[in-house]
Amino acid sequence: MNLRLTAVLALVLVATTLTVAQAPPAAPEIGISEKLGETLPLEKEFYDESGNLVTLRSLITKPTIVTFVYFRCPGICTPLLTELSHMVEKMDIEPGKDYQIISLSFDHRDDPELAADKKESYLGSIARPVPAEAWRFLTGDSLTIRSVADAAGFYYKRDGNEWIHAGALIIVTPDGKITRYINGIKYLPFDIKMAVYEAGEGRVGPTIAKVLTFCYSYDPESRSYAFNIVRVSMVVILFLVVVFVLIFIVLPRFKNKGAPHGHSS
Repeated sequence: MNLRLTAVLALVLVATTLTVAQAPPAAPEIGISEKLGETLPLEKEFYDESGNLVTLRSLITKPTIVTFVYFRCPGICTPLLTELSHMVEKMDIEPGKDYQIISLSFDHRDDPELAADKKESYLGSIARPVPAEAWRFLTGDSLTIRSVADAAGFYYKRDGNEWIHAGALIIVTPDGKITRYINGIKYLPFDIKMAVYEAGEGRVGPTIAKVLTFCYSYDPESRSYAFNIVRVSMVVILFLVVVFVLIFIVLPRFKNKGAPHGHSS
């Protein structure tokens, strides 16, 4: 096969590999359907721990970790919030300054009094100062809760007095745009820190974080950051293809053009 054609085919193959994207999955009845890039309805109103009516717009003023839970949950909500409180304690970014947390109950039967009790319990378990405004616990009516949960791609279903639901951290920007999901109830401080930096949308941070943001990418399959072997491999392949084209196709042609031609007698 002609060397030039081989090089062109290799470039097309690499470009196709880099641009292939999966179609978004259908929304489940229960679980999470990622809506990256979409914005939460910030005009929606909820009751805070003191019983004050507040909008999401008034609360989300910096990168925000949103959790959908319910405060009487006998299942994964308590482990999720407990793990998150451990992450707040371990991370070297400041709650209330670099990021904030909103825990929104999707059970309309939960009230501000119960929210206040939960807030006192979790903030009291963290062995570092956490401003009261850094972690908000909200309640509201069923329609408002559902509209925000649907916008976030969080789906749940009532089963008797309990709720069937998933567990996740949903990271949003200061203007409410969803930038990352971290699924499950066990987390790494690094994953959350990187997601918070991403949600900052250009906010200046430590140089090491910028380097790691480039070298590490979010893996939507495992829902965590991992060293992107595929990206690095594609860059290397592209480089080798360019070198191949230069050495075996472009340079020989220049040499042939510059070489003296013999004359017949």
